[in-house]
Amino acid sequence: MASQLGPELAIRLRRAAFNRALAEADLAAIGPILAQDVVLVAGTDSALISGRKAQLLAWKREFAVKDRSIYTRTPETILASPVEPIAFEHGAWQGVSAASGAVQASGTYTAKWRKLGTDWMIEAELYLTLA
Repeated sequence: MASQLGPELAIRLRRAAFNRALAEADLAAIGPILAQDVVLVAGTDSALISGRKAQLLAWKREFAVKDRSIYTRTPETILASPVEPIAFEHGAWQGVSAASGAVQASGTYTAKWRKLGTDWMIEAELYLTLA
């Protein structure tokens, strides 16, 4: 069914699944949403996390922190290419304390998606911390 959805709806559904996996600390659900060579540039220190394995390891460490943050990305726009199976997602992100719900950081982000087979996968994410 996901292969029959338009790019915008399919990506929004994948982003919702990614957000849910982060909230539930579910590494097994995160992996299939990330392309093998995914790249993430962090918002505050511009740390580069390159590859699915490295990103899953970073999330595993984050999930083990006593008062971990729960990160949510909220898409504002999704622009699909008319000539390639790629799309850009722009939106707002925030990290809240799992214990108290207090916002710890927030900002804006851009993600590049690619349709591989029947699924849209994250190829790159770039974050800017604003608060």
